[in-house]
Amino acid sequence: MSPVANPFIRATLAALAFSMVGLGAARAQDAAALRSAHTSLRARLASSPFQRPLVLESSLSSGDLKGEVYAVIEQPFGVVSPALQAAGHWCDLLILHLNVKQCRTAGEPPGQTVSLSVGRKFDQPLSEAYLVRFAYRAPATSNDYLRVQMAADTGPLGTSDYRLALEAVPLDTKSTFLHLSYAYSYGTAALMAMEVYLASMGRDKVGFSVTGKGSDGRPVYIRGVRGVVERNTMRYYLAIESYLGTLSLPPAEQEEKRLRDWFAATERHALQLHELERSEYLAMKHLELQRQHASEPR
Repeated sequence: MSPVANPFIRATLAALAFSMVGLGAARAQDAAALRSAHTSLRARLASSPFQRPLVLESSLSSGDLKGEVYAVIEQPFGVVSPALQAAGHWCDLLILHLNVKQCRTAGEPPGQTVSLSVGRKFDQPLSEAYLVRFAYRAPATSNDYLRVQMAADTGPLGTSDYRLALEAVPLDTKSTFLHLSYAYSYGTAALMAMEVYLASMGRDKVGFSVTGKGSDGRPVYIRGVRGVVERNTMRYYLAIESYLGTLSLPPAEQEEKRLRDWFAATERHALQLHELERSEYLAMKHLELQRQHASEPR
């Protein structure tokens, strides 16, 4: 009997074909939804206070905190998609964040992990950092849509259910529309720790959303936990942007350029993002990258 004539094999092949069609339809639907988001945000992108096509939003509901960035980046989708599919490339960009002390990947698709050691705004032993292990997936990769997802069950200070996701579609041959989402949940312990921080070291910290105008006519920016998530979402987006912006350079020059570009990008939003002087940030990151490279498999 021919294998195709076998009823069980025929049923299996039919089910596989159906699932692949369904997967393709889901990807097309996701791509269409992201294009629709671009259309609905067109006016806000054109008049963005960031003086470039970028919209940042945040939300807080039932112990779940979320920040989102929608942006048009002047990079072809053919460059963006392969650059952001590989888990290791995410380590190259996530390490730019001043609180990420080390980033390591393990496993093979679809069972890869990205482990971040998260710590303070200065160099410290990894034993003093908190390890957050993300399950990494790139469930949608095609010639017109990319989706990457990272999820971790637990985080520092009682936080949980961490989700970092990116999706992208081409707009034309030279530009790409990105959507970055960063979210996590927090319980009573995490909320108490955050309130202590916001009442002390973080009392002057603000986010990007404007909640009104002061008596002097200047914008009043959001504070509290939404300000926290907005600052970190922007830091992660700027890391993506800095990483993509160095891909045309020789490999030996990319790492240093990424560090300098990320710091310069954060300083353009110094009210929200300034933490260290440039020399302090570079010295800290040079040490952390040296340690990270020393621990990589040879």
